[in-house]
Amino acid sequence: MRLAAVILMALSLGVCHADAFAQAPAAGTALPKYQVLRYNEDWSLLATDDPNRPKDFFNPVKYIKLNDSGSVWMSFGGQYRVRVEGWDSFNFGAPGPVKDQNTFVLNRLLVHADIHLGEHFRGFIEGKSAFCTRRDLLGQCRTLDTDELALQNGFVDVILPLSDDTDLTLRGGRQELLFGKQRLVSPLNWANTRRTFDGISAILKGRKWAATGFLTRPVNVVKYKQNDQDEDRTFYGLYATRKVTRMKGGVDVYWMGLNRTRAAFNGTMGHENRQTLGGRLWGKIGGTGFDYDAEGAYQFGTLGRAAINAFMLGTELGYTFRETHGKPRFFVGYDYATGDHNPGDTSVETFNQLFPLGHAYLGFIDSVARQNISSPNAGASWKPVDKLTTKIKYLVFWRADDDDALYNAGGGVVRPGIAGSSHNIGSEMDLTVSYKFDRHALLVGGYNHFFPDDFIQETGPAKAIDFFYMTFQYTF
Repeated sequence: MRLAAVILMALSLGVCHADAFAQAPAAGTALPKYQVLRYNEDWSLLATDDPNRPKDFFNPVKYIKLNDSGSVWMSFGGQYRVRVEGWDSFNFGAPGPVKDQNTFVLNRLLVHADIHLGEHFRGFIEGKSAFCTRRDLLGQCRTLDTDELALQNGFVDVILPLSDDTDLTLRGGRQELLFGKQRLVSPLNWANTRRTFDGISAILKGRKWAATGFLTRPVNVVKYKQNDQDEDRTFYGLYATRKVTRMKGGVDVYWMGLNRTRAAFNGTMGHENRQTLGGRLWGKIGGTGFDYDAEGAYQFGTLGRAAINAFMLGTELGYTFRETHGKPRFFVGYDYATGDHNPGDTSVETFNQLFPLGHAYLGFIDSVARQNISSPNAGASWKPVDKLTTKIKYLVFWRADDDDALYNAGGGVVRPGIAGSSHNIGSEMDLTVSYKFDRHALLVGGYNHFFPDDFIQETGPAKAIDFFYMTFQYTF
């Protein structure tokens, strides 16, 4: 909250100086789409009247002119989300002091203000309040579920035009990060409390390309007190992306570093200094209905006295029947991340998934992470009627190395590796139905089932997991 007060003070002092470098915002017709990162929305088009522009109840608060020229303006927005979750045999029915069957409710409110002081200065602040009702599962109401009142984003931008189509943005403060398909870096929107970082970043953006350099520390959630950055972890790097017209897609390349005071992987512990080099290709194949996405990353560095040598691969190939009712899309994919072969030796081969949205790729039940995993998958999506989308996905899970553990979506050990045990973890079926009432209101429901296989049965309780959820979300 101290950071928020400093930001607001700086913005208020800057208003009187903004006209010296101001330019009027650009006009447009369609309203901007709501983004996962709300600070990426640009509502400056509302500065001009357009009879063809859609009318919306919230337009008056999306652009509020603060001076005669309109160069100083504010925008307000927010989102309320409520989700009911029901579980049966949570964590495969592992025994403990709490139940493995429970139904509870998660509530989250996000509210933000975005102020622009002409062409070169901008500030963004977003508050968060997240709660859960009584959760009788392992961990009870976790930091993923509850954060009473917190600053989610609070930063100041300095925008420096370098040419007609290139500018540099220098950003300092609390900020969410999202790169590519969120396989390695994500604000983790699925979690009730989301993820954020404290630090600085520099965003260089051209007409078809962008590059972001960042130096940050993750922010730890303290459920009923002020959140603060993790002094034991530093996350930094460079992420660049370029759109390629002939690919109808683009190319990403990145380097990311993680420095942790203490970490442990499969019996090796110590100070972790891990570097990640990676790239991604995505796009469509000519005039066909095929689309593709492929990403790979290699990690090196040290963990204690051991050397790190790990990699991951994520792919998906889809085909959309564009002339068929509801435009059904079928897809196949494969995700792989290395595991460690010899526990406690001088080489660490377990991939570190960093700060991902694993939930989107390795099953909604979140029993599997992008660490020591080999997972083919297939599925389909279809829009039988307008505004209604259905999707089904089936995933198979094997351990990449039988000497390493099964890790969950948060990177925690679900079951340790046991010599001679099977590599067959199990499989999962995810069914999702969503209905979009309008640009503001969204209803999503899902049913998910995990079928445990030999490794789970050999290492402890092995009940099949059932997970049901229903989410209503309203965004403005």
